[in-house]
Amino acid sequence: MASQTLRNRVLQGFGLDTTSESVYLTILTDPDSTVADLALRLGLAAEVVQVSLDRLRRLSLLRPSRENPGALCPVSPGIALEALIKHQEAELVRQQNQIAESRAAIAVLEAEYAITRYTSGDVLERLADIDAIRERLVQLSSDARHEFLSLLPVGALSAESMAASRPLDERMLDRGVDVRAVFLDTVDRDRATSSYARWLMWRGAQVRTVPMVPIRMVIVDREVAMVPVDPAHSALGAVLVRGEGVVVAMSTLFDLMWERGRDFGASRTRDRHGLTDQERELLGLLYKGHTDEAVARKLGISLRTCRRITADLTNRLGARSRFEAGARAAERGWFRSPATEPDPGAWADAPSS
Repeated sequence: MASQTLRNRVLQGFGLDTTSESVYLTILTDPDSTVADLALRLGLAAEVVQVSLDRLRRLSLLRPSRENPGALCPVSPGIALEALIKHQEAELVRQQNQIAESRAAIAVLEAEYAITRYTSGDVLERLADIDAIRERLVQLSSDARHEFLSLLPVGALSAESMAASRPLDERMLDRGVDVRAVFLDTVDRDRATSSYARWLMWRGAQVRTVPMVPIRMVIVDREVAMVPVDPAHSALGAVLVRGEGVVVAMSTLFDLMWERGRDFGASRTRDRHGLTDQERELLGLLYKGHTDEAVARKLGISLRTCRRITADLTNRLGARSRFEAGARAAERGWFRSPATEPDPGAWADAPSS
């Protein structure tokens, strides 16, 4: 009785109703049963049996017979149910990714909302230019007690920025502050910036990379955060945010990017579709209609590299246009659900810390 209850629970978990379950189990014991046989044995109308057979075929629990055209044969439960489990696992991963992307989008929107909504100096402080940003970063690094977190949506940092950051990083690390930074994957293509990232790790910081960083951001002790006023125009300065709810949202965004990142220097892998993280992000941007220039900027790659990767992916998908490539990738589940993200690129001349 216990095994029967477990079996029923498993089968119903795959979307089988009681009738379809009975039809399937009957066919397993007598594969040669016709619709009439099943109707008679189970006391059902032939039309009801046929509906169940159609459902079982859609779930790949039955397949067309090779020996008897028009008839259906049962698929081994081990094979059929394993395929259904993999489908459910893939759907679960898709939903989890969608939730994670939604949280990231909410965090970015929360930051933008704070900039436009609050004017009180207790919650929001406007930093008018690069000099003001540098001065505030020095103070923030000095005040840091536990954590100094940063997102860096640029492929290469300026020499001036790195020179200004090193002494700040050293002092924090010497005090035992947990310094963590998320760079773009393409940072390893710039010798000076990759050298700086390696130096950070050698000194005790943690560095990870991701294909795309949505916004430049610094968070100190999860109490205060700094973000650009306009991610696309560093000349407009930055804002310092102290509101608890806003900083929590920004911290959630950092945690999401950190979890999705790989340790700097670790080998890049491809998923089961043969895609790198960068290629998957590029397909998502194509699907959202971004231009080559925008895609290149977001991923921190050259326009030429962007177009080469796009052409390769378009070929692999047998698509006739960039958008069709993104659409086909979406249909095949090749990339995560897109989330609205602002363009990176602010604070190009500010210290990276």
